Amino acid sequence: MPGWPYTATEVLVKTWFRYRDYVGIAAATCFLVAAGCRMVRAQETAQKPAVTTSEKSKPSATPELPAQLDLLETRVRFEVDGSSRKEVHAVVKINNELGVRQFAHLNFNFNRSFEQIEIPLVRITHASGGTADILPSAITDQPNPAVVNAPAYQDVRVKSVRILGLAPGDTLEYRIITTVSHHPLAPDFWLDHSFDRSGVVSHELFEIDMPSSHATDTQGLDPLSMNAPIPAWHKPSLANIQIGAQTPEPSSEMVGVGDSARIVYRWQVSPANFSRAVGDPTPRSTDIDIVVSSFASWGSLDFSLVFRFFVTAPEYNRMAEKLYKLEAAAPGQDPSKTIYDFVSRKIRTVDLPLGSTGFRLRSPLETLSSGYGTPEDKVFLFASLSRPTFRPYYLVMLGASSEARTQLPDPSIFTHLIVKVPQRENTYYLDPSLEVAPFGVIPPDFRGKPGFTLYEGLSGSGEQWKPIPDALPFPSRQHVSVDATLAANGTLTAKVHYSLRGDNEMLLRVAFHQAPKDKWKEVAQLLALSDGFRGQITNITASDPYATHDPFTLEYEITTPKFVDWSKKPVRIPALLPQLGLPDPPAKSAAGTAAALIELGTPLDVETSLVLHLPPGTTARTPTGTAVERDYATFASHYGAKDSAITAARHLNFILREVAAARAADYNAFIRIVQNDQAQEFTIERTAVDTPKTKTAPSTPSLPPIP
Repeated sequence: MPGWPYTATEVLVKTWFRYRDYVGIAAATCFLVAAGCRMVRAQETAQKPAVTTSEKSKPSATPELPAQLDLLETRVRFEVDGSSRKEVHAVVKINNELGVRQFAHLNFNFNRSFEQIEIPLVRITHASGGTADILPSAITDQPNPAVVNAPAYQDVRVKSVRILGLAPGDTLEYRIITTVSHHPLAPDFWLDHSFDRSGVVSHELFEIDMPSSHATDTQGLDPLSMNAPIPAWHKPSLANIQIGAQTPEPSSEMVGVGDSARIVYRWQVSPANFSRAVGDPTPRSTDIDIVVSSFASWGSLDFSLVFRFFVTAPEYNRMAEKLYKLEAAAPGQDPSKTIYDFVSRKIRTVDLPLGSTGFRLRSPLETLSSGYGTPEDKVFLFASLSRPTFRPYYLVMLGASSEARTQLPDPSIFTHLIVKVPQRENTYYLDPSLEVAPFGVIPPDFRGKPGFTLYEGLSGSGEQWKPIPDALPFPSRQHVSVDATLAANGTLTAKVHYSLRGDNEMLLRVAFHQAPKDKWKEVAQLLALSDGFRGQITNITASDPYATHDPFTLEYEITTPKFVDWSKKPVRIPALLPQLGLPDPPAKSAAGTAAALIELGTPLDVETSLVLHLPPGTTARTPTGTAVERDYATFASHYGAKDSAITAARHLNFILREVAAARAADYNAFIRIVQNDQAQEFTIERTAVDTPKTKTAPSTPSLPPIP
């Protein structure tokens, strides 16, 4: 539906990209970038909670839910001019303290330039009896935290309700009304919805009310067949509704006559409606049950968005002057790289979700003068600065599933916007919003996934949908070296050096870019823990996160007292190297379904090495190295001891992105070989123990002879 794509308690927070963790880096550093996480839009914009379905602390076969929605009612009414009214009524049973914490605040995001939110009812019914209504003084309306220091986006806001006095056993009831008028894309409108299948919602009612002259049931209709050239005077001529193949059938009712005639679709859904889906090996074709859209085709949506990314000729000329100054500062460099470096580094990203401003863009000159912009505005600025160079570029919307192109056009399925720059040798995909991403690197979540390219396919050929390449503009590699010293008292001191190129490089760049420098030691501490190093970080240095033309380097020193106990005979220690993580093989598929491919991710070359200096008088026995080669990956290890020092090296090289399911047994054998090698230990023993020097009593001087 037009407007803010998130809801109060249904906001799903996750890291802005996922990646394959090969050397243990990701396990901890994903916590480091939590402050920079992007909030990813849940499929339905109804205000219902994202309730955890189980608690790990309770091993019960049927764990108690923190909260249960006894009733969730959603009614949406669309008008011909694109305005809408949405009313959500929820009744929530609070089961435990976790549920109390989940519903201590209700947060509703909106854009006041075209949206209004009313909260007519928030009521607590206590288990002990009695009710309490939340007073209006408990409701606040504040700018979204992301725009506090961005005056141009103060219309993006959060309305919050503080719930006091809630306790386990209580029932919380609330009603939220959202009205949309004068949306930037009006008179178009859209909506998508998915029913809860987890059992969190006991009973759900969903209703769509729209003018009958705009209502056409398109169940089974291929939206690609509707692609056609869109005239300049484009306006919606009909509204379509698409119902998923596994979605319960609605009831429908005609109301009114003539021009005022309307059609109402109603669904009443409970967990019993999805009982057949439990254990059903057939996967759902889509996570969306209902789609409503006034866009006639994907070409129509393309047309509506394209003309928002244009500026006037005088602005082009002024921007061209800035561009030439940039080129003069970096002679011989590709103008696209110059512009990208400037926009990504010099313009601060206001991290708002795609569409939070209703696709209303600021003037590129305003973005330049203010020094900040949303991801859309930064992409718009890049495109505007590129236009005078006559270099081709396209804008690509990301985040949709592979089945999206067979659904009705729906802009809310997209979560990100990037730039596509075709060049003679290669085509680059750029993400200026990341600020510290190397040229041509976008988050791995989007690589290999479908992208909706604006400008292309307006002729109706359906060419807007194209997959984003998996490849990076450079080989991915990770080199980790450890130089350690073991003292005679058992204390271990080590200097750990990282050099990274690829997805884990991107993760660390973001972590160190967003963390204040006085917090870098804490970042390194988490990184050390994730790699299996225990101790206290005493020093930390990292390369400039903005220096994206070179690998990201990081070095820290760590001290571990009492690392070994010499009284134990013999002393066994592991190789002081990060554990090499391998992607798990897929679980066994259900009968009658095709086995899944084994995803290895982006090809990556990992090298780790160790030099451990031993105290004098120490001998060491090292394990035997291993070597194994496959067409999809290779592994080799070497261990040695010489001149009171232990050396170790491991090399893991992922060559292919995936392995056929039929080779699961071979891949499992490869994993076991690597894991068995990593489990090997060094045996060290003191042959000469330092003994403290004892003080001798001073000699007594002899007395002179008695005369």
